[in-house]
Amino acid sequence: MLEISLEPVKGQTLHVSLSGQRVTLRINQRTSGMFIDIGVDEIWIAQGILCLNCNRLVRYPHLKFSGELFFVDIKGSCDPIYDELGKRYKLFYATSEEMAR
Repeated sequence: MLEISLEPVKGQTLHVSLSGQRVTLRINQRTSGMFIDIGVDEIWIAQGILCLNCNRLVRYPHLKFSGELFFVDIKGSCDPIYDELGKRYKLFYATSEEMAR
């Protein structure tokens, strides 16, 4: 499992390599919650996904994403908000094999 480094800001875009995939993550805090867009090889495969604690973000095999992304509240069970990203709220990537355990 890999932790993806985040900054405690309302909006950010990250480019990371995950299991050989070139992944773009766009995270934005809105009044209704925090949302993420996920792109692979310059194609958006999921947009406007509400970020919830311990909830898989990709979920669907037909999106052809290898592995899974999810946020974890390491101090409780709250949904993530921007001001504690990278501290209390962490974003993790797990391979398909790790998710199968």
